Formats: sequence, structure tokens, C-alpha cells
Amino acid sequence: MDVIDEKILGLLQENARRSFSELGRLVGLSTNAAAARVRRLEADGIILGYTVRTGKEATRPRGGLEVFIDVRLGADTDYETFAGKVGSIGQIVDAVHMTGPYDYLLRAYTPDTGALDRLLRRLKKECGAAQTQTRVALRSS
Repeated sequence: MDVIDEKILGLLQENARRSFSELGRLVGLSTNAAAARVRRLEADGIILGYTVRTGKEATRPRGGLEVFIDVRLGADTDYETFAGKVGSIGQIVDAVHMTGPYDYLLRAYTPDTGALDRLLRRLKKECGAAQTQTRVALRSS
């Protein structure tokens, strides 16, 4: 999986009914190339299916992990840039600028620990996070 695959996954998590044409336009690929990537993600077991969510469930997918990620920004990363970049990551549902030892608290949902690892790497590589600390929710009421 590469950065374009991650973007496609994020876009589909926001709206699984996006057309291949729209996906391609949003990630800089042709319609056919976007369709091929989605089909490969399905064949590789990354995309397991599509579903309809309603009401309160729309903010919390069934299964997977709910995680809270404390983020300390790198010295060369400003708050607005970081907020803009994490706002485009579909797995992140909330980003709060905080006081204390960390700059941001993120709430995210990932299907598994592998996806969580990819998300943490992306935060550091693309968004300017210098340090993260992750907590996994065991139960939510």
C-alpha cells in the first residue's frame, strides 16, 4: 500500500459511494487506474466490504479499534498545517489542540493494529508529528 491507496481508503471511508471517476480526480489518477486500485485493495483483503451506517453509528464503525493519539509536533510544523493535513485523513474523527506536553489529541478508528501502525507512520511522515503516544479504548459506553 502506498500514499495514494491510503488516500483512496480515506475517501471511501468518508463516502463509500464515490465513483471511480471522482476518486481518480481527487487522488490524481484516471478513472480506470482508480478502479484498478480499488479492485486490488478488495482482492488483497484491505477493503472487506461496504455498509450503510445510520444515526449515532455513523461516527463509530463496528469492530476495529478506537484510539486516542497524543501528538507532539515537530519544531518546523505549525498548527494550521498539521490541522489541515489530519483533516483529510478519514480515520481521524476528531483533532483537538491541547495544552500540556502534547500539542494535539486525535481520536481515530482503525480496523486493526496494522492500520493503526500505518496511520502513526503517516502522521510522522506526512503531517509533521515528532512524537506520538497512543491509547486504545477497551470499552465505550
